[in-house]
Amino acid sequence: MKNLKLCESDYRFMCVIWENEPLPSGKLVDLCKDALGWKKPTTYTILRKMCEKGFAANNNTIVTSLVPKEDVQSFASEHFVDHTFQGSLPKFLVSFFGEKKLSAKEAEELKNLIDQHKED
Repeated sequence: MKNLKLCESDYRFMCVIWENEPLPSGKLVDLCKDALGWKKPTTYTILRKMCEKGFAANNNTIVTSLVPKEDVQSFASEHFVDHTFQGSLPKFLVSFFGEKKLSAKEAEELKNLIDQHKED
């Protein structure tokens, strides 16, 4: 699997693209100024970097993503669980829930997700 790891600022930049694509690069500059507080050179530097890494494309000044947001989130989640909890999803869930209680609806949703992803 391709390395889909992004640092926080790159991820936030890609979120701007994912939420607005396809978009003209000039509009991307405006959105990054508003959402991230970036100046034009910073936006174009990060755009070039994301294009070089294969996350985005800038064709004829139209910017699009090349990698779905869900793929990046999935990679980051798996990496986090592997790195922090030795790959144990149950250990992660115990830590995540702590003293929190689930509503009946949330518990049912989790049961359904587990059933959908269970090995036969």
